[in-house]
Amino acid sequence: MAIIDTHVHAWNVDQVEYAWLKGNKSILNRTWSLDELEPELEPTGIQFGVMVQAANSLEDTHSMLEECAKREWLKGTVGWLPLMEPGMTSVESTHFLINPYFKGIRHLIHDEANPEWLLQPSVIESFRVLEKNQISFDVVANQPVHLDCVLKLSDKYPHMRWCIDHLANPPIVQKERWGKWGERMKSLSANPNVFIKISGLGMNTSDLNTWSANEIQPTIEYCLELFGTERAMMGGDWPVVELCGGYSKSWMAYNEILSRNLSSKELEFIHFRNANRFYKLGL
Repeated sequence: MAIIDTHVHAWNVDQVEYAWLKGNKSILNRTWSLDELEPELEPTGIQFGVMVQAANSLEDTHSMLEECAKREWLKGTVGWLPLMEPGMTSVESTHFLINPYFKGIRHLIHDEANPEWLLQPSVIESFRVLEKNQISFDVVANQPVHLDCVLKLSDKYPHMRWCIDHLANPPIVQKERWGKWGERMKSLSANPNVFIKISGLGMNTSDLNTWSANEIQPTIEYCLELFGTERAMMGGDWPVVELCGGYSKSWMAYNEILSRNLSSKELEFIHFRNANRFYKLGL
């Protein structure tokens, strides 16, 4: 069964500035090349990948598009556009849409001081451009208010496609069943254009070194109950997962959970079909 990793990062700190790495004392604060990841693809069953932005900059997007052109297994890029400037968003999106690897955008809203960054008038206007050009938006949320913003925007732009990365960083450690996070996820699930990404969950566990599939299983099951198996995708979140046991551990945990609950047809949707459809990969 073909598997698409919908959440791959890479960065070169000598070529692109990554503001969130300033002062970061973890292993992430260096250049991470996909040459390091590729030996792990075959053992984990990954055949295709989608790169996802790691900086709010055009330089980062261009860097990812160049990687896609060099590596056959990469089929798309979730880049970035200057949403604070609707005019530039329109111009740059026109340029990027010519590139067959440009599949959507994201903004690091969880790093913004204003938790309602998405609801600024200029950003709201830029979403009109995104909807018109059928450009999807990946949401990296770590607060319920971020999901509130998506709820409001999705009402205003009903034809926009959204993907909730990392299941919006659920309250796994707090063991909430399911609190404000769960309420917002339930509301979002009513919109058929909102998808979820099973990724990065090890980073939300009580111990980054010893977490197991059992700890994240209830969260995944809850989200699948809400969104179904035809609006869920999977992502490795490399190299961030090197902070919580590594790439293979995450994939093994996700697959262990899904294989307990789902049929081979349902697994095919989550592993391949949904990502292919959402990101329009043409596979």
